[in-house]
Amino acid sequence: MAVSICSFNVNSIRSRIDLILRWLTEKRDVDILCFQETKCEADQFPGDKLSDLGYHIAINGQKRLNGVAICSKLPIEMVKTEFGNDILDREKRLIEAKVGNTVILNCYIPRGGPEGEERHTYKMAFFDALTEYTRSLLEQYEKIVLLGDFNVALRDADVYDVEVFEGAIGFLSSEKERLNNLLAAGLSDCYRRLHPDEKAFTWWDYRSAGIWRDEGMRIDYILANPTLCSELESIDVDLWTRRRRSPTPSDHAPVVATFREF
Repeated sequence: MAVSICSFNVNSIRSRIDLILRWLTEKRDVDILCFQETKCEADQFPGDKLSDLGYHIAINGQKRLNGVAICSKLPIEMVKTEFGNDILDREKRLIEAKVGNTVILNCYIPRGGPEGEERHTYKMAFFDALTEYTRSLLEQYEKIVLLGDFNVALRDADVYDVEVFEGAIGFLSSEKERLNNLLAAGLSDCYRRLHPDEKAFTWWDYRSAGIWRDEGMRIDYILANPTLCSELESIDVDLWTRRRRSPTPSDHAPVVATFREF
C-alpha cells in the first residue's frame, strides 16, 4: 500500500491549523504529517482538529519555541521523545515513532549562528549527536526515514543565488559538512534521487516577499535509507499553503513523498 509522508515546518501550529486543515481537505490527502516548530506544549496542540480527520498524534512540545509532532492515519507505535543525550534533549527538537514497518525520526535542527558563536557550536553538536544516533537506528531497523527542517541548503542548486547566500547562516561550509556526514551514515536525499538537478525551494523570507519571485532555499528534507528509498514513488514541494495570503502561511512549504511500501 502506497503511503504519503510530509515534512512541514509550520512556524506555530496554532497559527497555521486552519490553513493546514484547508490544505488537507481541499488540496491534498496526506497519510503522515511531520510538523516542526509547533511552538506549543502538548496540551495546547490542536490535536482534536487533526483527530477529526483520522490522525493519531504524537507530540514533543515546548512552550513558545521549537516543538515537533507526528500525526498519522496509520497506527503509531514506539513513540520516543527523550534520547538520553544532553544535546538532543536540551530543546524539544526531535521525535521518533514507528509507523508500519518504518521508523520515522522527525527533527528540527537549530538555525545556528555565525561561526564561533554559541548557537553555531550547538548546531554542529546537534548534527554530530543526530548522526551518531541515526547510525544506531540504521543498525537496528530495516526502514528508516529522517525528515524535517535541517536549516542547511546543501548545494548551489538549493539556493536561488549563490552570491546572495555566500557566508550566510544555512549555507556555511561547516553546516554542509555536517549534513553530508549525516547522509554518509547511510541515507539518501529523496528529493535529489528523483530530481537530481532541479531548483526547488522550501523556505522563503517573509520580509522580502521572496515567494513571489521564488527567491528561496531548500532547507527541508526527507532522507531515507536504501531499503526505503527503493520504494520512493514521488516527491515534491507543495506550494499551495505558502502562496496563500489568508490565513497567513508559514515561511516554509511542505515536502511530500510517496512510498510504494512503508
